[in-house]
Amino acid sequence: MRVDWLQGCATALVTPFTSDGAVDEERLRSLIDYQFAGGVQLLVPCGTTGESATMSDEEDQKVISITIEAARGRGRVIAGAGSNSTAAAIQYSLTARELGADAVLQVAPYYNKPTQEGLYTHFRAVAEAVHGLPVVIYNVPGRTASNISAQTTLRLARDVENIVAVKEASGNLSQIMEILRDRPEGFRVLSGDDSFTLPMMALGAEGLISVASNEAPQLMSKLVNLALRGKWDEARALHYRLLPLMETNFIESSPGPVKAALAMMGLIEENYRLPLVPIQETSRARLREVLLEIGLLKGTTAHAAS
Repeated sequence: MRVDWLQGCATALVTPFTSDGAVDEERLRSLIDYQFAGGVQLLVPCGTTGESATMSDEEDQKVISITIEAARGRGRVIAGAGSNSTAAAIQYSLTARELGADAVLQVAPYYNKPTQEGLYTHFRAVAEAVHGLPVVIYNVPGRTASNISAQTTLRLARDVENIVAVKEASGNLSQIMEILRDRPEGFRVLSGDDSFTLPMMALGAEGLISVASNEAPQLMSKLVNLALRGKWDEARALHYRLLPLMETNFIESSPGPVKAALAMMGLIEENYRLPLVPIQETSRARLREVLLEIGLLKGTTAHAAS
């Protein structure tokens, strides 16, 4: 299965909550509008950045539905539908397909620590259950306690028609290069780490699923588009301009910093689900400093869109 639209900058959307803990539908729609106005054409709701781990099935479905509705005619939606239970991941993926998602994102099963054969069998079972729907596997060992090896990723890419891409956030460039070198034609590699995007794209990756594009969709889209066009000098300059934001977004557990930043920017209210809590004041001060430098706060003189 070829999925030519799966490239560029995708945003791993935060989920705005109201002060009483409910999904803030109005703010979510506004955030989606902000993404499309900034040039982002791919949205990823209900992933790690969306705090899906603390959302109910009904809330997941609501957020995915709102995103699909708001994206209609403007972009595509890759719905987070992973679980550490294969049966649950299948059900979430079937539901996402029914809701109209263009693809699903499947994180490696967390906590269970499956073997490579277990990972292969899990992803294959999920993909075969939603035959015809593109599946993006997601490797993030820092959160799942298991790494999808290059050999397993390549085996899935070759054996399973609708496993079309990997979001790679292992931080292991040797592993990523092995995937890029040996992948079958049409299989996409996306960065799962903002700061690794430029080096990965220089090696052949097609884009990223970004946290920083929540705050800076125009700049992150521009960075990726410059890299896709081979304009490496301009892309490098923009990468270094955005690097402080990419790093500060992880000064504490994500999505704490990015939600704090979006609240400073007036885009959402700063509300979390326990066990996440507001970031510390020292982190908040650093974050504000970075936003001011880039020009993402109202009233600043820097040109965030340039």
